[in-house]
Formats: sequence, C-alpha cells, structure tokens
Amino acid sequence: MSPVGGENGAGRDAAAGEGSDDPRRVILYDRDCGFCKWSLDKVLAWDRHHRLRPVAIQTEEGQALLASVPEGERLDSWHLASGSGEVRSAGAAAAPLAELLPAGRPLALLFRQFPGLTDRAYRFVADHRSGFARLLRVDEGRQLRR
Repeated sequence: MSPVGGENGAGRDAAAGEGSDDPRRVILYDRDCGFCKWSLDKVLAWDRHHRLRPVAIQTEEGQALLASVPEGERLDSWHLASGSGEVRSAGAAAAPLAELLPAGRPLALLFRQFPGLTDRAYRFVADHRSGFARLLRVDEGRQLRR
C-alpha cells in the first residue's frame, strides 16, 4: 500500500475523535491481528506521555478517519492520523510516530533518511506477521493493555 497523506474527507473533528478536543494522534490498527496488537502494546508502552490514542480500523471511528484510504487497503497496514486530518500509512508513518515517542527523534531521522528501506522493512514484517506471531506465541485473542 502506498503512503496516504492530505485531507481524508473525515475532517478535523473526526481525526481528533468525533466531537473531541483530544490533541493526541490516532494510531489505527487491525483489531483481529494478534501481532498487530502485540506491536501496538510495545508502542503504547513507549508512549509515556500518552500522545497516541489507539483506534481499531474496523470501528466506525476508524473507518471515518480512513475515508481517504480505499476501503480494500485499510487493513493492509497501520495508520497514523493527525488532528488536521492527515493520514500516513505503513512505512511513511514510521518517522512521524517516532517523533511522538520519548527519545524517538534519532530513529525518526533514520526513517526519513531511508524512506524506501523503512517501507520495505515495514512491508516485510507486515507480509510475515502470522509467522512473527507464531514465533512470539501471540494469538489473535490478545487484548491491548491500554
């Protein structure tokens, strides 16, 4: 899936949470993917300042936030939505995410310096997430801790 940016048609309120003044970025994930939830748990543990708000792609809010992403591609990757309605997906979302995390700026710089490599690495993990889940003994029923 190619990165998505710009207005998503859902507007500012939807990106921040319908009718919400929540300043946090929304991180969208596949609620039916154990590896995705495991990975998100790691990111949320790193997010000590609570700058991220997780939302499942499959929810009404998730669908509204991803209005600019073709419906058939929404579950192909994770997404990061800003309050302005900008949506970044897959490897293109790695640098903006890293910048939100404590001490993440050096990692964000690497992601920005090597966008092709970042996206290929993301795609490799995404394409093999079932194998990683088996290796890590993560099941689909895993619940988010936060």
